[in-house]
Amino acid sequence: MDALLEQFEKLRFFLFTPEGLQAMILAGGYAILIAIVFAETGLFVGFFLPGDSLLFVAGFVAGLGHLDFWTLNIVLSVAAIVGDTVGYWIGHSVGAAFYDRPDSMFFKRRHLIKTHEFYERHGGKTIVLARFVPIVRTFAPLVAGIAKMKYSRFLSFNVFGGIFWVFAMTGLGYKLGAIPWVRANLEKAVLIVIFISILPMIIEYWRHKKSA
Repeated sequence: MDALLEQFEKLRFFLFTPEGLQAMILAGGYAILIAIVFAETGLFVGFFLPGDSLLFVAGFVAGLGHLDFWTLNIVLSVAAIVGDTVGYWIGHSVGAAFYDRPDSMFFKRRHLIKTHEFYERHGGKTIVLARFVPIVRTFAPLVAGIAKMKYSRFLSFNVFGGIFWVFAMTGLGYKLGAIPWVRANLEKAVLIVIFISILPMIIEYWRHKKSA
């Protein structure tokens, strides 16, 4: 049990702290970044993986000179687009059977229902907006596939959303990383950026509740 807890703490450190993410990126380079972005956007088991914080720290690391900024954005944009495409076709193929799937360690039905409600409110633009919402970004392409959204329409939202999300978050990390306060308080900076990124969704949700 102690060994298991130790492994869990290591995983928590590398995935959910800026220092851990930075160490993981420096060790794994582009490959680990591509794998995480693809898994979070394309495989529903990746809903717990970091998204915004990972991209922000990756941009920060690029600003320190350890990664090439343009290469970083190109490969991660492709990973995000391909990930959503895989999620769409899984949903399109399996269909509504996912709603009857029992809960497990890597699948929570409530996350699927939450994303479906999000999709009902925002329609096709969910594919873009969901990029900035944890968990929802994992299940949004799945729901779009289940709903049989026309693929050409899905693809346009997917490409724009994937590129915009990656460039926005890595760009912030790259630019803000040059500020001494950010370098000294990376964890606080990440939390502030994540809050700002989901603020439009909070406002939209509040407006929706108020009108309802």
